[in-house]
Formats: sequence, structure tokens, C-alpha cells
Amino acid sequence: MTHLVPPAPQLLAFLVVAGLLTITPGADMALVMRHALGSGRRQAFFASLGIGLGCLIWGTASALGVAVVLAQSALAFTVLKYVGGAYLIYLGAQALRSAVRSESTTKRAKDTKEESSSSSSNLRGYPSECRRRGPSRSACFAQGLLTNLLNPKVAVFYLTFLPQFVASDRPVLPQSIFLATTHVLMGLVWLTLYARFLDRMAAVLLSNRIRRRIEAVTGAVLMALGIRLALAKH
Repeated sequence: MTHLVPPAPQLLAFLVVAGLLTITPGADMALVMRHALGSGRRQAFFASLGIGLGCLIWGTASALGVAVVLAQSALAFTVLKYVGGAYLIYLGAQALRSAVRSESTTKRAKDTKEESSSSSSNLRGYPSECRRRGPSRSACFAQGLLTNLLNPKVAVFYLTFLPQFVASDRPVLPQSIFLATTHVLMGLVWLTLYARFLDRMAAVLLSNRIRRRIEAVTGAVLMALGIRLALAKH
């Protein structure tokens, strides 16, 4: 079994570098933040699962050499980056629209509260019933999956990143898949903890107004990342 994984020094170096890359903010963390604040940690977890599967697919594809075709084909890379960029912009627009809708819903709830003395709910404290409405778990999973599958940068990343830690005197494919799976698991653990932290913080510290502003900023970040991906060079 030891010949199917990289030697210890290379594996340790991979864990350090992959760990740093995992916690670097990007589209994945922005998407998880949106779901954690807007719907709760369960939806964020399913988005994380989709993100992980997308990474695993590209990691396996790069190990099999499929990603080489994408990296060498300017047309394929351009088409995929435009589609991926448009999808991120779409997700960002959805987040902005959700923030605006939440604002109007909160105002109506506040007016109703002022008219009804029997209502004892506090609009502050980010009530769970206001933020649990959102996409289904399957929709969150699909969003996470498509966010990575439609991003050619992920394919190129695995194509250039993994080989640096693969030992040439051992089977390349098992090592590559092992490293890709390890990276995916690291990302899943990190995004799950990140979503749980955001969910707890939102429930205790954030008011509805602050949550809406964060969701709007997250939407703007997703749109900016989509534009950046669309304008990225091969």
C-alpha cells in the first residue's frame, strides 16, 4: 500500500500547502457563507459536499489526463470559463435579490408586530425561522457542484499542483487520486467548520440588518469572482 501514496516528506509538504490553499477565501467559501447565513449550516453542508465532489471529479480527471485536453484547448477553456463566470454572477445576483427580499419581509413583520401587541418576538437575534427558508439541500448540493465543475481554473490547478508531490518511482494514478481525495476531505472539514461557526455567530451576534448586509456583500463577491473568472487568461 505504501507504494500507492507519495513518500512521507512529499506528503507532509502537500498537507501544508494544501491546507493553506484550503483556507484561502474564494468562491467556495463565499457560497458556503451565503447558505450558512441565509439558510443554516445544513444547507451549507450540502453545498460543501457538492464543492468537494466537483473538486474530486477534476482531481480524478487531471490524474487520468482528461484535464490536459482542457488546459491545451483554448476554445474549451474559454467556453467553460465564460459559463462558469456567468454561473457565479447568477449566484451572486440571487444572493443580492434574497437580501432585498429579506429586507422587505422584515419590514412587513415589524409593521405587523407594532400593530399586534400579542406578538412578543424580537426581530433582533437573527431568528431561525427567518433564515431557514432557502434553497433545498439538493439545490445547495448542485450549486456547490456546478461552481467547481464549471470552473476551468480548478482543472488547471489540479493539473499543475498535484504532480509536484507525486513520486516518479511510484504509480502516478493512485498517488494523484490519493492526493486529490485528501485535498477534498480537508476542504470538506474546513468548510463544515466554517459553516458551523457562521451559523453560531449569526444566531448569537447578528441582527437581521447585519445579516442582510453580509448576504448582499457575499452576493457582490460572487459576482466579482464570476467576472474575474470570465476575464481570466488561459
